Amino acid sequence: MNRAEILRYLRTSSKTDDERLLGLIDSCCDEVNKCVHPKTLHRIFDCEVDEYSVKIGTFVFSSKRLAENLKGCSRVCVFGATLGTECDRLLRTYSSTDITKTAVLQACLASKIEEVCDSLEDKLKSEGLTLRQRYSPGYFDLDISENKKVFELIDLTKRIGLAITDTCQMVPTKSVTAFIGIEND
Repeated sequence: MNRAEILRYLRTSSKTDDERLLGLIDSCCDEVNKCVHPKTLHRIFDCEVDEYSVKIGTFVFSSKRLAENLKGCSRVCVFGATLGTECDRLLRTYSSTDITKTAVLQACLASKIEEVCDSLEDKLKSEGLTLRQRYSPGYFDLDISENKKVFELIDLTKRIGLAITDTCQMVPTKSVTAFIGIEND
């Protein structure tokens, strides 16, 4: 995993020479790599983009910023990714006994899910697609409740075991949904 990114999540200088912290990061990364079972699911859809929304099939996602991100795209990749339930168990194990390790684990897991998302993007690029920056529900004006539509659109619960609560939080917690615009070639 990317140590500099983990240090950024911890709000610590990437130039730190704190051997104790760096050792804890390495130990947590090893533990994370042993327990995670990443799963991803993606589908590519035709889309219609106007000034304030994106339409995919019968679903309309209201967001001026998402529409700006996808402007000029006629296709979009919608995806979900998760590290699996073991990550939540790992965090619960240490949360009541070692707050420092819990914080480092959180940073390692955040870095790992980003790595999984980046790998999916790399796979799509290797297929010759030109991609826009990914955009997730919960950012800016794309309300987190829009995740309900994403779950329905690509059936994340059935296909990769990702669930959504009544408050639109994802379970397992180290999970991501996003839109990636595909530029017209």
